[in-house]
Amino acid sequence: MTDSADSAALEGWAIACEASRAFSTFDITRQTAFALTESGRLAAVAEDDGAAVVVWIPEQGWRSLLAEGDPRRELLELYLPISGGHAMRPMTIGHLGQSLDGFIATPSGDSVFVTGPQNILHLHRLRSLCDAVIVGARTVSTDNPRLTVRLVSGSNPLRVVLDRECRLGASYKIFNDGEAPTVRACASGMTAPAAARERGDDIIEVEAHGDDLDLAQLIRHLHERGCFRILVEGGGVTVSAFLEAGLLDRLHIAVAPLLIGDGRPAIRVRPHRRLQDCLRLQPRVYCTGNDILYDCDLRKDTGNMPAVASETVRRIL
Repeated sequence: MTDSADSAALEGWAIACEASRAFSTFDITRQTAFALTESGRLAAVAEDDGAAVVVWIPEQGWRSLLAEGDPRRELLELYLPISGGHAMRPMTIGHLGQSLDGFIATPSGDSVFVTGPQNILHLHRLRSLCDAVIVGARTVSTDNPRLTVRLVSGSNPLRVVLDRECRLGASYKIFNDGEAPTVRACASGMTAPAAARERGDDIIEVEAHGDDLDLAQLIRHLHERGCFRILVEGGGVTVSAFLEAGLLDRLHIAVAPLLIGDGRPAIRVRPHRRLQDCLRLQPRVYCTGNDILYDCDLRKDTGNMPAVASETVRRIL
């Protein structure tokens, strides 16, 4: 990207960040437009004010007021839906980076890195906008992630690990690095979670149905903790479980020009015999470096509409 494009991307990102923090400054039941001040804050203005950059629309969320062709607009529109999550309209977003043939890791679990640096930056931005980030126990044991926002400004989210039987040891980074609070989501009624709580671990106990935790109950617990923007980061089994449960409002899939051949799959949902019964999405499509990012609004009712030609792929990072 050119220096001017980099500057526009940073300014678009700054607006999205400010929008995510602005809820305490205005009445969310009223439509309100905002301009960016010299200090980088959003200030309410008349909607026809030429300096207005975003508008809050009740029941819909943030909308960009930037003109078509404004270099800040595409990146801003990518992040505004997440910025708009709040207590009355929470947002849960899933993200996966996968190879062209649909895998997130090799058979041995090597996933560093399937997608390129621009998508890693995008993932850190998502973490920065969200109050909590969820991963499965297998992701922790394989990748030993930190789940922080090292590449961007902002606060680290609450880190949530799906650890049904509370088996993960305390040696993993997210349990001892002190960079952000971490909570385990475990099956209720078991001895191990109670013992872990007595040791001082932060535990959320939810009902289990066979091998699966009640993810809807977990989301409700997180909402009660004030986490209204939630990122489900991985792995493929975890994101697929939230998708199948109907708990994702949005899904970001980054596809890298990489062929793995076999390994750990990305999204897997129950199959249908007929294509007309399959979930057909109408994504916005972005180019992030060499990767292609699909931004899917799962709240949008697409019915069984036929496939249509996508808009031009837009480069944003």
